[in-house]
Amino acid sequence: MAGGGGGGGGGISPLGPAPPMWYHRDLSRAAAEELLARAGRDGSFLVRDSESVTGAYALCVLFQKHVHTYRILPDEEGFLAVQTSQGVQPKRFKTLNELVSLYLQPSQGLVTTLLYAVDREETVSDDRDYSDGEDEKPPLPPRSASTSTPPGPDTPTDSPPAANGLSTISHEYLKGSYALDLEAVKQGASSLPHLNKTLVASCKRLNGEVDKVLSGLEILSKVFDQQSAFMVSKMIQQSVNQGGDQELENLVTKLAVLKDLLSSIEKKALKALQDMSLSSPCPPPPLCMRHSKAIPVQAFEVKLDVYLAELTKIGKSQKYTLSVDVEGGRLVVMKKVKDSQEDWTTFTHDKIRQLIKSQRVQNKLGIVFEKEKDKSQRKDFIFTSAKKREAFCQLLQLMKNKHSNQDEPDMISIFIGTWNMGSVPSPKSVTSWVLCRGLGKTLDEMTVTIPHDLYVFGTQENSVGDREWVESLRAVLKEHTELDYKPIAVQSLWSIKIAVLVKPEHENRISHVGMSSVKTGIANTLGNKGAVGVSFMFNGTSFGFVNCHLTSGNEKIARRNQNYLDILRLLSLGDKQLSSFDISLRFTHLFWLGDLNYRLDMDIQEILNYINRKEFDPLLKVDQLNLEREKNKVFLRFAEEEISFPPTYRYERGSRDTYVWQKQKATGMRTNVPSWCDRILWKSYPETHIVSNSYGCTDDIVTSDHSPVFATFEVGVTSQFVSKKGLPKSSEQAYIEFESIEAIVKTASRTKFFIEFYSTCLEEFKKSYENDSQSSDNVNFLRVGWSNKQLTTLKPLLSEIEYLQDQHLLLTVKSLDGYESYGECVLALKSMIGSTAQQFHTYLSHRGEETGNIRGSMRVRVPSERMGTRERLYEWISVDKDETGGPKGKSTMGSRPGHEPSVVRKQLGELGKVSEEGERKEETAARSKQDTLDSDPSICKNSYNNPAYYILEGVPNQSAAALSPELLPSPTSANPQAAKAPPSSAAARNKPPCSASGPPHTRRPLTGHPVRAISEEGSSEDDGGVCMTGAQVGGVGGTVGSTLNRPPPDFPPPPLPKGALEMAADPTFPKPRPLYPDLTEVRISAAGTAAPAALGEGFRRGGGVGPGALDDQSCSVLQMAKTLSETEFPGQPPRAPSAPPPLRGPPMGLGLDACRTFPPRNPITESIAEDMPEEGLWGSSSSSLSVGESSVGEWLQKLGLERYEQGLLHNGWDDLEFLSDITEEDLEEAGVRDPTHKRMLLESLRQQPQPK
Repeated sequence: MAGGGGGGGGGISPLGPAPPMWYHRDLSRAAAEELLARAGRDGSFLVRDSESVTGAYALCVLFQKHVHTYRILPDEEGFLAVQTSQGVQPKRFKTLNELVSLYLQPSQGLVTTLLYAVDREETVSDDRDYSDGEDEKPPLPPRSASTSTPPGPDTPTDSPPAANGLSTISHEYLKGSYALDLEAVKQGASSLPHLNKTLVASCKRLNGEVDKVLSGLEILSKVFDQQSAFMVSKMIQQSVNQGGDQELENLVTKLAVLKDLLSSIEKKALKALQDMSLSSPCPPPPLCMRHSKAIPVQAFEVKLDVYLAELTKIGKSQKYTLSVDVEGGRLVVMKKVKDSQEDWTTFTHDKIRQLIKSQRVQNKLGIVFEKEKDKSQRKDFIFTSAKKREAFCQLLQLMKNKHSNQDEPDMISIFIGTWNMGSVPSPKSVTSWVLCRGLGKTLDEMTVTIPHDLYVFGTQENSVGDREWVESLRAVLKEHTELDYKPIAVQSLWSIKIAVLVKPEHENRISHVGMSSVKTGIANTLGNKGAVGVSFMFNGTSFGFVNCHLTSGNEKIARRNQNYLDILRLLSLGDKQLSSFDISLRFTHLFWLGDLNYRLDMDIQEILNYINRKEFDPLLKVDQLNLEREKNKVFLRFAEEEISFPPTYRYERGSRDTYVWQKQKATGMRTNVPSWCDRILWKSYPETHIVSNSYGCTDDIVTSDHSPVFATFEVGVTSQFVSKKGLPKSSEQAYIEFESIEAIVKTASRTKFFIEFYSTCLEEFKKSYENDSQSSDNVNFLRVGWSNKQLTTLKPLLSEIEYLQDQHLLLTVKSLDGYESYGECVLALKSMIGSTAQQFHTYLSHRGEETGNIRGSMRVRVPSERMGTRERLYEWISVDKDETGGPKGKSTMGSRPGHEPSVVRKQLGELGKVSEEGERKEETAARSKQDTLDSDPSICKNSYNNPAYYILEGVPNQSAAALSPELLPSPTSANPQAAKAPPSSAAARNKPPCSASGPPHTRRPLTGHPVRAISEEGSSEDDGGVCMTGAQVGGVGGTVGSTLNRPPPDFPPPPLPKGALEMAADPTFPKPRPLYPDLTEVRISAAGTAAPAALGEGFRRGGGVGPGALDDQSCSVLQMAKTLSETEFPGQPPRAPSAPPPLRGPPMGLGLDACRTFPPRNPITESIAEDMPEEGLWGSSSSSLSVGESSVGEWLQKLGLERYEQGLLHNGWDDLEFLSDITEEDLEEAGVRDPTHKRMLLESLRQQPQPK
């Protein structure tokens, strides 16, 4: 294991010659508690490394079923002492053995005498794990074992950091040479040669770096600043053959020259360019733009979508051609009229207001056009395929971006590829890999050659040199894009490599580049297995990329899991201030790729039969990675696109027709079943935009026994925000305020806790006071709470809403005894903005494992002067949520399952369109928030509200007994919908299914338009598996429906209450079936079914719930243990008087499952007019338009004017939403010429309530 616990100095190891058996080097806090719980005797103890202080230790002692932790800290002389309270003199020891020996004696100040040592478990490493069974010996590392391009510090995790080297130089001077200089001064010397020598050695690297910078700026200085140019050239020449006093003096002079040059060159360059612009007003375009390939005009054959009721009257759907001119910024809509004539209309990019994707019909798209007089009209088109629809949307987004007046992009596209090259050079052409051609989910040919902004290539068993490999990739990209991509980072560990290339126009937007590697080969010392990583900032958005090669072998699942956890903990990437958080929480977006080596647990012949029939779902059910993710062993809350391509390993080299699954070894026949070893996963902060556009493998690159895998992503990015109003005054300061926070942590400790808050919007991290409430009914869990007075108010650096809605807050719950983290999480500020407190609820994790949950009430107050915002490019596309149903065979997943807090969202329609004058009326805000609650489909389940998940393996019956049988999960699933359609594809595990899903939706996560719209921000997938009911608010310019954003329910669901079980017996609902076989033995007792109202009700804006109401919320372990079941959450706002108590159980007639907790509105029959705005469905019963009428025809029929239906539909007035914009001229064009009839129609429309 890498890392170590040497806390002593002076050359004497505090562990002595051999580490004692009670010392556990890299043991985590949670694992230590588990070992002590297994021991089960008071006085059991062990020592592990401290997680909070490098070089320190933690002494963990079990007493009365609780674990007590004492920090052992080294002092300046290397002596060790147990940390004591203030004023108590500590006892000092040279070694850990001496320290422990003292505390083995009674009455030494600990909670109990140390009695029983808990020894570490020695693991025997299998030295035969090399490279997928291909080699008898591990491959030798390349001559350059670890390189990085461009040059930068490459600090292996098992060597001391560079700072320690400089510290050693200083120590050497102070211990030895200092005395020589002192002696020289006593003898009258006027200089300190030894100190000078030390300074020169310390600044050696700085000298070289300054030379590089000056050389790079020499040409610029000659062009724009001739005065500085002479000094720069002189300094560069003098840097050769300088030494001693001259070298140090020369460095100081060079720094002064560099300072002057940097402070003046921009002004002088600006003046020179202004002078040039007068003589040549049309300068040539930048090089990066001059050579970019123009995108040709693309035409799409579509049909105008009309409702079934109208088809009988107007005949077949009309054929249209949509032509997209990206370069010209135009969309031409052309339809064929009689006698082969064509009628066409041109819309410029600024006249296309919104694209609306249908969830139920995958090839259907609504386009909202802006007409004259600031009016809009929507038309729905049917494309020939879903892939064509996505290509059309991508081209229109590209057009919008190209002609945007924004200086910085809102969205970028990323290509990610992973390939185990099999230790042979790549073929001459890897075009199919770069262009995403092959099997699986691929891009349309119309868009396949559009350049991506970032390319990330991860390879394993790559025998090609770094420079040669990067240049070959650049050549391939230049051939297909005509752009000269810039390498921003290349990192290698033996034959594991990662290379990141960026469009030249983005090179200056990349900053804070970091690189790291971790060895996980034999004894964690060989680099034939391990990981390399790269991190950087793209403007204001942080990215992390990890490429790994994990242990091979069908049976080595546990070792692969440990490889993953080691990489997660030891890879040194991202902001160093976030050391309390593992890398899965340090980045806005983290992508994890590589040869993960997880295999299929199925007989080889069955596997081959399924592959031949192209039936992948049964195989994905036995995929080891999917199974381990279901158990929360690895990749907690990561997402993976649906797998629809065959296993990428192990092919016969030279062909893709045959899998080679047997190999004769000296130890016998080795079997390597075909498997999806090569994977790409990701994890993103909540309420960020990320869409997976492709995921597949090539079928024509045959040099390796692995096929290359590719994926592409559309990712929202933020710019480095610059306030137009300057720093906020005290009256214009935004505040982040907490009313209360409560956490349930998985621990046997009973110490006090505090919370640390981190964010890029804060000047520095902040701490709360210690918790002021604490309770537990279960030895393995602790509930801790902070009231308002214990929580600090946070002041963001900037107060603009446009800035704050892109920010996130990281929280870590730490103990007072050891300052170690017991769990971390991330919250999005976007949902918290408003004048009233919003509630959040999310999971806590530590070192890749789930450790509990946290909830609270908070608000982000933004002054009215800072409320202006703008529309993001990725918000321009929305998803229709008013449809029920989805494509068959598709399970729902969250686009950002990485960190989905169960947040009661503030209406983004309210947020996104706030005017400069200030906020909207509080009454409207309150109503929209209540609507959010009423329409929320569910509070999804997860592991931290299931007590069965928390029973520690091997723990004595004390913990199991604390969970009475009635509290354990029932084999009856809480998900009738899932029972009806059990997960049958990769998505069932790759993308965690929603336990509250209605009919499944598309897999593709999309974030839509938050303002004008027909739909809220994104599909159900966008909200972490929150599946939509058929009740969202629509309408251009209206406030839109919102959803809850929460962790996906990828864990065994909690038990159903009694009432829900009774409802499940109703023939309306399908018979549930167990989702997780390992829990089927557990039975729920009759006593347990009459559970009281769950605490989870407090998370929502709900108060009391009447007896007999149905619920399935089970918000926490302690609630399940009957401690919290009858308490209300502090700071909980009362339910609006008009709101009915929540129905607990599935609403009849909608097919929703039993875990939905909010009352449905009146169920409606699904209309063929699937894209109709929902005001027309859920509006007031007094409206002549909005209740029951789902088409223009019905409205006209009620007025007795159905004769005009065909004319209105022919002219595009086919949607009730847009009829409110119709004018007299429009009516005349549609054939309504009778003045009386025109008045009737317009008067009827004016009487309708406006969308809210």
